Amino acid sequence: MISTSFADIFKQNSLKNGLLPIVVPAAIHAKLVSSSGATVKVDLATQSITLADGTEVEFPIDAFSKHCLLEGVDELGYILQQEDAIRAYESRRVGSVNTLA
Repeated sequence: MISTSFADIFKQNSLKNGLLPIVVPAAIHAKLVSSSGATVKVDLATQSITLADGTEVEFPIDAFSKHCLLEGVDELGYILQQEDAIRAYESRRVGSVNTLA
């Protein structure tokens, strides 16, 4: 989805559901609307879109949402990717708690 703005709750819900809301300046949005049917290239890795006429525009996205979209995971999937680090932390924490007792 490409627009000049999105409500925060809509934007966050979209990202959580795997949809990429892209915010562009009004002039770029007007160009997109006037060239209906033209091909637009979206590159999430570089956070840019390229219009049919070659115009390239960067768009903002937070690092966490970008990671999740690129990896094809949701919040739970992200946590599961950290399983080894979590397990290592917990084993250190449990060991240090036991030595204090």
